[in-house]
Amino acid sequence: MLPKWFDDWNSKNPVDIYKPAIIVGAAGGAVFAAALLVTWGQPFATDSMQTGPRGTGMSVPEFKADLAKADPTIADYYTEAPYEVEAGEPLAKDIYENVQVLGDVSEGNFNRLMNAMTLWVAPDQGCAYCHAGADEGEYASDDLYTKVVARSMIQMTQSINEDWDGHVNANKEVGVNCYTCHRGQNVPSEIWFRMGAVNENVAGWAAVQNRATSISQSTSLPSDALEAYLLNYETIAVHDLESRVEGSPADGVTPTIQHTERTYSLMNYVSNSLGVNCVFCHNSRAFYDPAQVTPQWGTESLGISMVQELNNDWLVPLRDVYPENRLGPVFADAPKAACKTCHKGYQQPLQGLNVIADWPELATISAEAN
Repeated sequence: MLPKWFDDWNSKNPVDIYKPAIIVGAAGGAVFAAALLVTWGQPFATDSMQTGPRGTGMSVPEFKADLAKADPTIADYYTEAPYEVEAGEPLAKDIYENVQVLGDVSEGNFNRLMNAMTLWVAPDQGCAYCHAGADEGEYASDDLYTKVVARSMIQMTQSINEDWDGHVNANKEVGVNCYTCHRGQNVPSEIWFRMGAVNENVAGWAAVQNRATSISQSTSLPSDALEAYLLNYETIAVHDLESRVEGSPADGVTPTIQHTERTYSLMNYVSNSLGVNCVFCHNSRAFYDPAQVTPQWGTESLGISMVQELNNDWLVPLRDVYPENRLGPVFADAPKAACKTCHKGYQQPLQGLNVIADWPELATISAEAN
């Protein structure tokens, strides 16, 4: 009744009856478990997001229990619906001195936004964080650098919402406001500074790699990827996939293995910033074919272009406004943004919470801004 190999084993090993029993038991258990999965289904519920054409296997399954974990900073988000504006209601620029942006906002909504910005950025310091004379009721002075920076950041936020709609509102309206980056902190987390060479014992390419840093995501990949791609507009590229191609690394055009390493460093950073893996944007079956990428690839490409503009047009120019303690430790450069400054490890900042619905003042560039 038993298999022939079982009888043979017993005849040759009359005292060792446990090994074949274990084999039979393990095999039977595996078959039983497989039968349960087929008939009853996966016991841990998952949710799959289709990232490309159906039938190509381009989907990303995640456990629903993990998807249900809320970003803890959402609980502290303050919002308030806009006040209705009555005809003839005075505007902020008619009442307060030195209002260079948001001047055409009604007084009530102007103060509503100022209160929200305080809670979003400086909940402990209050109005005095930006206004030197707040305790005396004087708000016009630009003596504090924080006020000058805040004014520029308001304009930058308006620019993001108006000019980069294709990125921030790719799936639905969510927008950005001060809280997107600050989350109740004076200085947003996940800002970055130029690092340069991180290995003082060598020169050349090796000086920017082979030492784990926060910018390289604690890997030995190059630590200058954010500087090269999100500040200096260098082309994101890997080495040529063909062998014996024309061109030389010296010509400045031919991609090299160094470009590949730096690109992988940036891609690793992006993955960690959004909490996703490579197939969120790329087709693993045709990884290097730009015609077979996922829709998210286009959204991310816009995001890279957006960050390049934010750093070069808005953040770097503030370098001389900041005090020394706010500048970078190596090159004394201005703080800069990247993907993780907003996303904080989630596919969408604040998990897709619409942070612009109640703040139309930040949704468009003010016509009177100067």
